Amino acid sequence: MNTIEILGVPVSNITMDGAVEKVSEFMKSDGLHPVYTPNPEIVMLAKGNKAFLEVIKKADLVVPDGIGVVIASKLQKGERLPERVAGYDLVQNTMKRAVKEGYKYYFFGSKPGIAEEAAQKMRETYPGIQIVGTRDGYFKKEDEPAIIEDINASGANILLVALGAPKQEMWIEENKELLPNVRVAIGVGGSLDGMAGRVKRAPLAFQKLGLEWFYRLLQQPTRFKRMLVLPLFLKEVVFYRKS
Repeated sequence: MNTIEILGVPVSNITMDGAVEKVSEFMKSDGLHPVYTPNPEIVMLAKGNKAFLEVIKKADLVVPDGIGVVIASKLQKGERLPERVAGYDLVQNTMKRAVKEGYKYYFFGSKPGIAEEAAQKMRETYPGIQIVGTRDGYFKKEDEPAIIEDINASGANILLVALGAPKQEMWIEENKELLPNVRVAIGVGGSLDGMAGRVKRAPLAFQKLGLEWFYRLLQQPTRFKRMLVLPLFLKEVVFYRKS
Protein backbone atom coordinates (compact mmCIF):
# COMPACT_ATOMS: atom_id res chain seq x y z
CA MET A 1 0.00 0.00 0.00
CA ASN A 2 1.19 3.52 -0.79
CA THR A 3 2.32 5.28 2.38
CA ILE A 4 3.56 8.73 3.35
CA GLU A 5 6.15 8.99 6.09
CA ILE A 6 5.50 11.41 8.94
CA LEU A 7 8.64 11.72 11.10
CA GLY A 8 9.62 8.28 9.87
CA VAL A 9 6.22 6.73 10.62
CA PRO A 10 4.54 5.27 7.50
CA VAL A 11 0.91 6.39 7.19
CA SER A 12 -1.38 4.89 4.57
CA ASN A 13 -2.28 7.31 1.79
CA ILE A 14 -5.97 6.49 1.91
CA THR A 15 -9.42 8.00 2.37
CA MET A 16 -12.06 6.87 4.85
CA ASP A 17 -13.97 5.04 2.11
CA GLY A 18 -10.77 3.38 1.00
CA ALA A 19 -9.95 2.31 4.56
CA VAL A 20 -13.39 0.75 5.03
CA GLU A 21 -12.95 -1.17 1.78
CA LYS A 22 -9.48 -2.28 2.84
CA VAL A 23 -10.88 -3.68 6.09
CA SER A 24 -13.49 -5.55 4.04
CA GLU A 25 -10.68 -7.04 1.94
CA PHE A 26 -8.78 -8.09 5.07
CA MET A 27 -11.89 -9.82 6.40
CA LYS A 28 -12.00 -12.03 3.30
CA SER A 29 -8.31 -12.99 3.43
CA ASP A 30 -6.18 -15.22 5.64
CA GLY A 31 -4.29 -14.22 8.76
CA LEU A 32 -4.61 -11.34 11.19
CA HIS A 33 -4.27 -7.82 9.77
CA PRO A 34 -3.21 -5.13 12.28
CA VAL A 35 -4.78 -1.68 11.83
CA TYR A 36 -3.32 1.27 13.74
CA THR A 37 -4.58 4.83 14.08
CA PRO A 38 -1.76 7.26 14.95
CA ASN A 39 -2.35 10.85 15.97
CA PRO A 40 0.53 13.32 16.56
CA GLU A 41 1.07 12.03 20.08
CA ILE A 42 1.48 8.45 18.82
CA VAL A 43 3.78 9.56 16.00
CA MET A 44 6.01 11.29 18.55
CA LEU A 45 6.00 8.17 20.72
CA ALA A 46 7.06 6.06 17.75
CA LYS A 47 9.77 8.54 16.79
CA GLY A 48 11.40 8.04 20.18
CA ASN A 49 10.71 4.30 20.53
CA LYS A 50 12.34 2.13 17.88
CA ALA A 51 10.54 -1.06 18.95
CA PHE A 52 7.17 0.70 18.72
CA LEU A 53 8.06 2.17 15.31
CA GLU A 54 8.93 -1.29 14.00
CA VAL A 55 5.55 -2.61 15.16
CA ILE A 56 3.74 0.18 13.31
CA LYS A 57 5.75 -0.58 10.18
CA LYS A 58 4.45 -4.17 10.27
CA ALA A 59 0.79 -3.06 10.21
CA ASP A 60 -1.37 -3.69 7.15
CA LEU A 61 -3.16 -0.35 7.51
CA VAL A 62 -2.08 2.82 9.34
CA VAL A 63 -4.64 5.62 9.16
CA PRO A 64 -4.16 9.29 10.16
CA ASP A 65 -6.38 9.58 13.21
CA GLY A 66 -5.40 13.15 14.05
CA ILE A 67 -5.81 16.22 11.84
CA GLY A 68 -2.26 17.16 12.86
CA VAL A 69 -0.94 14.16 10.93
CA VAL A 70 -2.75 15.36 7.79
CA ILE A 71 -1.42 18.90 8.26
CA ALA A 72 2.08 17.49 8.70
CA SER A 73 1.85 15.76 5.33
CA LYS A 74 1.06 19.12 3.73
CA LEU A 75 4.20 20.66 5.24
CA GLN A 76 6.32 18.07 3.47
CA LYS A 77 7.28 17.80 -0.16
CA GLY A 78 5.58 15.18 -2.29
CA GLU A 79 2.25 13.47 -1.79
CA ARG A 80 -0.23 14.62 0.84
CA LEU A 81 -2.68 12.64 2.93
CA PRO A 82 -6.16 13.25 1.46
CA GLU A 83 -8.10 13.45 4.72
CA ARG A 84 -8.27 12.51 8.37
CA VAL A 85 -9.40 8.92 8.96
CA ALA A 86 -10.46 8.88 12.61
CA GLY A 87 -10.18 5.46 14.20
CA TYR A 88 -13.53 5.86 15.95
CA ASP A 89 -15.30 6.65 12.69
CA LEU A 90 -13.52 3.84 10.86
CA VAL A 91 -14.85 1.35 13.40
CA GLN A 92 -18.36 2.82 13.17
CA ASN A 93 -18.27 2.54 9.39
CA THR A 94 -17.34 -1.14 9.62
CA MET A 95 -20.25 -1.64 12.00
CA LYS A 96 -22.65 -0.29 9.40
CA ARG A 97 -21.69 -3.33 7.31
CA ALA A 98 -21.39 -5.77 10.19
CA VAL A 99 -24.69 -7.63 9.90
CA LYS A 100 -24.48 -8.05 6.15
CA GLU A 101 -20.80 -9.01 6.16
CA GLY A 102 -20.93 -11.30 9.19
CA TYR A 103 -18.47 -9.32 11.30
CA LYS A 104 -18.10 -10.55 14.88
CA TYR A 105 -16.52 -8.13 17.33
CA TYR A 106 -14.63 -8.60 20.57
CA PHE A 107 -14.09 -5.49 22.73
CA PHE A 108 -10.88 -5.70 24.76
CA GLY A 109 -9.66 -2.89 27.00
CA SER A 110 -10.57 0.25 28.93
CA LYS A 111 -11.74 0.34 32.56
CA PRO A 112 -13.92 -2.40 34.09
CA GLY A 113 -17.48 -2.18 32.79
CA ILE A 114 -16.71 0.12 29.84
CA ALA A 115 -16.44 -2.63 27.21
CA GLU A 116 -19.79 -4.09 28.30
CA GLU A 117 -21.45 -0.66 28.20
CA ALA A 118 -19.98 0.00 24.77
CA ALA A 119 -21.22 -3.38 23.51
CA GLN A 120 -24.74 -2.67 24.71
CA LYS A 121 -24.79 0.79 23.11
CA MET A 122 -23.53 -0.58 19.81
CA ARG A 123 -26.18 -3.34 19.85
CA GLU A 124 -28.79 -0.61 20.23
CA THR A 125 -27.22 1.51 17.47
CA TYR A 126 -26.74 -1.37 15.02
CA PRO A 127 -29.51 -3.93 15.54
CA GLY A 128 -28.33 -7.45 14.80
CA ILE A 129 -24.63 -6.69 15.23
CA GLN A 130 -22.63 -9.53 16.77
CA ILE A 131 -20.45 -8.44 19.67
CA VAL A 132 -19.40 -11.85 20.91
CA GLY A 133 -17.15 -10.97 23.83
CA THR A 134 -15.76 -8.26 26.09
CA ARG A 135 -12.85 -7.94 28.51
CA ASP A 136 -11.51 -4.95 30.42
CA GLY A 137 -7.91 -3.81 30.05
CA TYR A 138 -6.80 -4.48 33.63
CA PHE A 139 -4.78 -7.69 33.62
CA LYS A 140 -1.43 -9.21 34.50
CA LYS A 141 0.89 -11.09 32.17
CA GLU A 142 -0.26 -14.39 33.62
CA ASP A 143 -3.86 -13.53 32.65
CA GLU A 144 -3.08 -13.30 28.94
CA PRO A 145 -3.46 -16.99 28.04
CA ALA A 146 -7.01 -16.95 29.45
CA ILE A 147 -7.80 -13.71 27.58
CA ILE A 148 -6.54 -15.18 24.30
CA GLU A 149 -8.50 -18.37 24.93
CA ASP A 150 -11.67 -16.33 25.52
CA ILE A 151 -11.18 -14.34 22.32
CA ASN A 152 -10.64 -17.53 20.33
CA ALA A 153 -13.61 -19.31 21.92
CA SER A 154 -15.89 -16.35 21.11
CA GLY A 155 -15.43 -16.79 17.35
CA ALA A 156 -14.63 -13.09 16.94
CA ASN A 157 -13.12 -12.03 13.62
CA ILE A 158 -12.64 -8.33 14.47
CA LEU A 159 -10.77 -7.45 17.67
CA LEU A 160 -10.86 -3.92 19.06
CA VAL A 161 -7.95 -3.37 21.46
CA ALA A 162 -8.29 -0.34 23.73
CA LEU A 163 -5.17 -0.43 25.90
CA GLY A 164 -3.68 2.90 24.82
CA ALA A 165 -0.54 3.39 22.75
CA PRO A 166 1.95 1.82 22.58
CA LYS A 167 0.62 -1.04 24.72
CA GLN A 168 -2.26 -1.94 22.40
CA GLU A 169 -0.11 -2.10 19.27
CA MET A 170 2.62 -4.07 21.04
CA TRP A 171 0.00 -6.50 22.40
CA ILE A 172 -1.45 -7.11 18.94
CA GLU A 173 2.00 -7.73 17.47
CA GLU A 174 3.02 -10.10 20.27
CA ASN A 175 -0.16 -12.16 20.11
CA LYS A 176 -1.32 -12.07 16.49
CA GLU A 177 -0.13 -15.62 15.78
CA LEU A 178 -2.22 -16.89 18.71
CA LEU A 179 -5.51 -15.54 17.30
CA PRO A 180 -6.31 -17.75 14.28
CA ASN A 181 -9.93 -16.63 13.91
CA VAL A 182 -9.26 -12.88 14.02
CA ARG A 183 -8.87 -11.22 10.62
CA VAL A 184 -8.61 -7.59 11.74
CA ALA A 185 -7.24 -6.20 15.02
CA ILE A 186 -7.57 -2.44 15.51
CA GLY A 187 -5.82 -0.37 18.15
CA VAL A 188 -8.67 1.92 19.19
CA GLY A 189 -7.34 3.90 22.17
CA GLY A 190 -10.24 5.57 23.98
CA SER A 191 -12.90 4.59 21.42
CA LEU A 192 -14.69 2.19 23.78
CA ASP A 193 -15.24 5.08 26.20
CA GLY A 194 -16.81 7.02 23.33
CA MET A 195 -19.00 4.07 22.31
CA ALA A 196 -20.11 3.67 25.91
CA GLY A 197 -21.11 7.32 26.06
CA ARG A 198 -18.56 8.11 28.76
CA VAL A 199 -16.72 10.58 26.52
CA LYS A 200 -18.64 12.91 24.19
CA ARG A 201 -17.61 13.24 20.56
CA ALA A 202 -17.12 16.79 19.36
CA PRO A 203 -20.04 18.36 17.45
CA LEU A 204 -19.86 17.78 13.70
CA ALA A 205 -18.81 21.38 13.07
CA PHE A 206 -15.70 20.90 15.23
CA GLN A 207 -14.93 17.62 13.47
CA LYS A 208 -15.19 19.18 10.00
CA LEU A 209 -12.91 22.04 11.00
CA GLY A 210 -10.33 19.65 12.43
CA LEU A 211 -10.87 21.04 15.92
CA GLU A 212 -12.02 17.90 17.69
CA TRP A 213 -8.85 18.02 19.78
CA PHE A 214 -9.78 21.54 20.95
CA TYR A 215 -13.30 20.45 21.91
CA ARG A 216 -11.86 17.57 23.94
CA LEU A 217 -9.52 20.02 25.67
CA LEU A 218 -12.48 22.22 26.61
CA GLN A 219 -14.28 19.17 28.01
CA GLN A 220 -11.19 17.76 29.73
CA PRO A 221 -8.78 20.57 30.77
CA THR A 222 -6.56 17.93 32.38
CA ARG A 223 -5.50 16.99 28.82
CA PHE A 224 -3.61 20.29 28.51
CA LYS A 225 -0.17 18.76 29.14
CA ARG A 226 -0.85 16.08 26.51
CA MET A 227 -1.92 18.74 24.02
CA LEU A 228 1.48 20.43 24.32
CA VAL A 229 2.77 17.71 22.01
CA LEU A 230 0.91 19.29 19.05
CA PRO A 231 3.09 22.39 18.55
CA LEU A 232 6.20 20.30 19.29
CA PHE A 233 5.07 17.76 16.71
CA LEU A 234 4.60 20.39 13.99
CA LYS A 235 7.97 21.95 14.86
CA GLU A 236 9.57 18.51 14.50
CA VAL A 237 7.87 18.02 11.12
CA VAL A 238 9.25 21.31 9.79
CA PHE A 239 12.72 20.48 11.10
CA TYR A 240 12.52 16.93 9.71
CA ARG A 241 11.57 18.35 6.31
CA LYS A 242 14.74 20.46 6.27
CA SER A 243 17.04 17.67 7.42
